[in-house]
Amino acid sequence: QVQVVESGGGLVQAGESLRLSCTASGSSFSINVIGWYRQAPGKQRELVATIHSGGSTMYADSVKGRFTISRDNAKNTVDLQMNSLKPEDTAVYFCNADYTIQGAIAVRQISWGQGTQVTVSS
Repeated sequence: QVQVVESGGGLVQAGESLRLSCTASGSSFSINVIGWYRQAPGKQRELVATIHSGGSTMYADSVKGRFTISRDNAKNTVDLQMNSLKPEDTAVYFCNADYTIQGAIAVRQISWGQGTQVTVSS
């Protein structure tokens, strides 16, 4: 099982920036896709951005041009740089790792982090 841990949340004012980090740890695994999701109070969890092992990225329309997802393959870390934050970005941000456990039989699994709170005041 791969452990996923998020960090970097906090309280900022509208227009400011935050950088979230997601670290996946374990043994004998390779990352396929890392995704950042968020869930605001009373709302469903939504996809924010993803980055694939080859480097391709995808963003939700609501964050395009403001958020940037990047990865350090050597460290199994994915960052989400969030600029020009808005009050509607307030949510708990979760990291999701889609990975393959290497072995006699490769097994594809996913793991979720516990989440990190991002609060943007107006």
